[in-house]
Amino acid sequence: MRLKEEYKVRNIAGENVVIMQGTYGADMTRVIALNETSLLLWNELQGKEFTADNVTAILLDNFEGLEIETATADAAAWVEKLRECKLVNE
Repeated sequence: MRLKEEYKVRNIAGENVVIMQGTYGADMTRVIALNETSLLLWNELQGKEFTADNVTAILLDNFEGLEIETATADAAAWVEKLRECKLVNE
């Protein structure tokens, strides 16, 4: 899968939010805010093909003491949320 290129992260009023580039009058009824971990993953994976295993590896590389079972579950949940929000091409 790959993050959709038309979506970019912007810092608005101290929050990292996902927006669609070039969309005038965008529907703002659903705002997608990224916490620090989600922003890390987004930045690491932008422009790349990836799987949930790649997400797990990034989590394990960046969070000392994180157990593989927790990283795997968190990665699967993050990928599922991307799919739910239609932020990826598969």
